[in-house]
Amino acid sequence: MSQNRIIGRVLSVDNFRVFIKIEEDIKGAFKSGVNDIYEVARINSYLIIPVGADRIVALITRVTMKEEVELNATTTSIVLPSSSRYISATMLGTIAKNGDKEHFIQGVYSFPSLDNPVWYVTEEDLKHIFDDKNKGEDIDYQKDYYLPIGISPAFQNYKVKICPDQFFVKHAAILGNTGSGKSCTLTSILRNLFRFEYNKNSKLSNAHIVIFDTNGEYKDAFLPEKVKNEELNLINAYYYGGDEKVKVPYWLMNWNDFRSLFNPGEGVQAPVLNRAIGLAKNQQEANSKNVIPNQLKSEIEGVLSSNFEDIKKRTGTQSYGNWQWKDGNEIVGIGEAIKVYNNDFGELICTLGDQDNFNDASKQQPLLTSIKEAYKQIIDDDIAIQITSEQNIDLPIWFSYQDLCKKFLDAAINQEGVSNNRIAEFMSTLRLRMNSFLNDKRIAIPLMLKDTEEANKNILPQFIALLLGDYNRYFTKNDSDNYIKKYTVSNDSKNDNTNQITIVDVSQLPFEVLETVTGLLGRIILEFVANFCPEQRGKFPVVIVLEEAQNYIAEEKDSIAKTVFERIAREGRKYGLSLVVSSQRPSELSKTVLSQCNSFIIHRLQNPEDQKYVRGLISSANADLLEQLPIIPQQHAIITGDCVRTPIQVRIDDVNPTPNSHNPKFIENWIKRNDNISDDIYTETCNRWLGNDSSLEKEKQIDDNESTHAEIEEDLPF
Repeated sequence: MSQNRIIGRVLSVDNFRVFIKIEEDIKGAFKSGVNDIYEVARINSYLIIPVGADRIVALITRVTMKEEVELNATTTSIVLPSSSRYISATMLGTIAKNGDKEHFIQGVYSFPSLDNPVWYVTEEDLKHIFDDKNKGEDIDYQKDYYLPIGISPAFQNYKVKICPDQFFVKHAAILGNTGSGKSCTLTSILRNLFRFEYNKNSKLSNAHIVIFDTNGEYKDAFLPEKVKNEELNLINAYYYGGDEKVKVPYWLMNWNDFRSLFNPGEGVQAPVLNRAIGLAKNQQEANSKNVIPNQLKSEIEGVLSSNFEDIKKRTGTQSYGNWQWKDGNEIVGIGEAIKVYNNDFGELICTLGDQDNFNDASKQQPLLTSIKEAYKQIIDDDIAIQITSEQNIDLPIWFSYQDLCKKFLDAAINQEGVSNNRIAEFMSTLRLRMNSFLNDKRIAIPLMLKDTEEANKNILPQFIALLLGDYNRYFTKNDSDNYIKKYTVSNDSKNDNTNQITIVDVSQLPFEVLETVTGLLGRIILEFVANFCPEQRGKFPVVIVLEEAQNYIAEEKDSIAKTVFERIAREGRKYGLSLVVSSQRPSELSKTVLSQCNSFIIHRLQNPEDQKYVRGLISSANADLLEQLPIIPQQHAIITGDCVRTPIQVRIDDVNPTPNSHNPKFIENWIKRNDNISDDIYTETCNRWLGNDSSLEKEKQIDDNESTHAEIEEDLPF
């Protein structure tokens, strides 16, 4: 029977390619076997090369025909040339014996020799290549390739299957030109993930997948208005963004986030801003622990370093050359502020500034000595509590942005002690920039810069739960009336189950804050899983999908988002945090992120630079297969890496409903106006652009205490 399977012989072998001559007695494209008629030579089909007890599986990548002329110098007869056919194939793996069973493994360890016979591939071989599992056998989730994502164009009776654990655990990339099917591929894989019946007929119920939706496409795919079914109910997707816009509290930002947003000068502005943010966050921590904040400590030290003349100026006022005590003077104000934290110490400072001791050094000196001794004891007590601005600056602690712009910047400048006026001049441009953000709704609304709601100050657990789809499960019933609860109620979210997919629609975010917001969200998720107890680590896996990833991780641009996602690419695996990167320009993406991806789904790529870059990422053994990238049809892709048993071209499964990434219909809409285009299209759109429609009322809710005023918007067309 083995002799009947022979279709050719090996002519040459290198590290991963074989060159084969097809037997001359095979004239057509098929060979008749015992059970069927088998293809002999078709691109993307397989060949079997027997080597001892094993069988090497090779993928056909090239078929050629050459004419060979038989020359004979001793005869005058004319011999017509004969044609010979040759196959170039890439060796992919081995069907090896494991006890009494055979199974397919990636890689080749025993190479064929010259003149080695070559067989056609049979149904039995294909079952090993595509699916080693018998129906009803338990799945090993970390090793088995069991989740179908499409079919093989060469063998349409066979499903191409991946190992989801391998796909997610070491990061994955979905690449291809615009319109090649990337969004539908991601949607199809996710839908199949929730459709599949796992061991004991179980289905996913606790997944945590966060999609950063740059183009506003995925709401239609997972939350369609007209299509409802059991599968979509199981996914229970949650939509965050859109017309309401994504809102991320500014106080969750760390120092790197603030530095990226404000862009302070490194010489003076950055150190002073760093100290000001530390003072602002320190005051909140001090309030909770009844400890004098660093800002007031600076004021106390200023009082202690004052001489008799300084105290006179700070407690009195001069009129026509005469000094008079001033009611509510500066030192009394400092004492009153300190009473909130330490009443006795505050009273002592107020005594220094009262009328009885005004302009009297004999009375003031003993008071200064008492203040100094009391302050030393306070410092010793505070060291035990270990509250410092440096410790708090990266912690997500609420503080007032308005106070940061004025009060705490001034305090940070005064802490320098020398050349305050000069430092204040250097800080003027930064202060102007920070104040302008308050009146720029593109920045103030997404980052909630005017928010002073008490219910929003301790919102970190609820915010992370919202991102990861667990808010309705853990917080809705007993939570305070914070903005997340209001947003959830307004979206009529009544399901207490986990929202297994969270769609963060950042399509409406201004470019100025897109990287800041996405980087902040990514970092919050990373730090959340990184702070698990050792026994919890890796037990709460999360997947972040970066749609149009060139907006976040461009290689040629430094940004806070790029820094965060590169860190996730390097460190996320040990915490159970994975990235799925989708982009139409792989050559523009961060080399760090793509180098950490171990699975690739590659659609049509026509740009030569992108093709060259992808070939550099993928194993050279797949080089011949990647030559097909410019001609792959829509909905087809080459899938390679750890997630799949062998590199293969696949037609991705259809999905319905699809993401909102359809091509515009020019001619149809030019023949007749679309029903969605109203007579007021120009007025409505411009009002929305200028913020004059009903959505403006929602935006104004970010600060109920602010009076109605005209907001300055530099980019508006007037």
